[in-house]
Amino acid sequence: MLTSVQTPNRDFTAETSGRLVRSLVFFALLALMLISLPSYSATQSSAQSIDPELRNALKDAVNSSESFEDKYDAQVWLVDMSARLKRYIKNDKQRLELLSLIHKEASRAGLSPELVLSVIQVESAFDRFALSYVGAQGYMQVMPFWKKEIGRTDDNLMHPATNLRYGCTILKHYLDKEKGDWIRALARYNGSLGRTKYPEKVMLTWERHWFVNY
Repeated sequence: MLTSVQTPNRDFTAETSGRLVRSLVFFALLALMLISLPSYSATQSSAQSIDPELRNALKDAVNSSESFEDKYDAQVWLVDMSARLKRYIKNDKQRLELLSLIHKEASRAGLSPELVLSVIQVESAFDRFALSYVGAQGYMQVMPFWKKEIGRTDDNLMHPATNLRYGCTILKHYLDKEKGDWIRALARYNGSLGRTKYPEKVMLTWERHWFVNY
């Protein structure tokens, strides 16, 4: 059973009949690729208006590490997502490594991995070295001032695991702050609270490219 995560009006649960089919596809894909799976925003406000709770949450997050609670279900999920991500990342091993990290960090934060994928597509188009004109970095376009705020100035936000840990923690904080309101949470993440263009773009990306019903 997949761990419980927050999604916008969707249930993230597995269906028994679909699971058997997905498992067969999963093992077939692994045989073809001959690889082993690893275990394992733009402007999130400004440095002048730091949320103390978010700073503490981020500090705790970067100092902890968790693995998948259910590796089988996570790997089944990887089969589906790998096919969808291939247009952005051609290398099979790199693609699965990134998906493993995304699933891990999203699940750790209590977020839907598919929503995190949607945010990444909108923010950076899966370019780990993306750099915005205001200085936001990496997959989830994390602002570098956060490193100083939590006392980790040596962290590399272009490093996938680090970027995802920061980004997922920040997004989850805003979701909690907005009591589950994804529109407002995503707007906060993007630094555009009060406007809906960015949240609607992320949600449309989720519906079109990353939504799952298993």
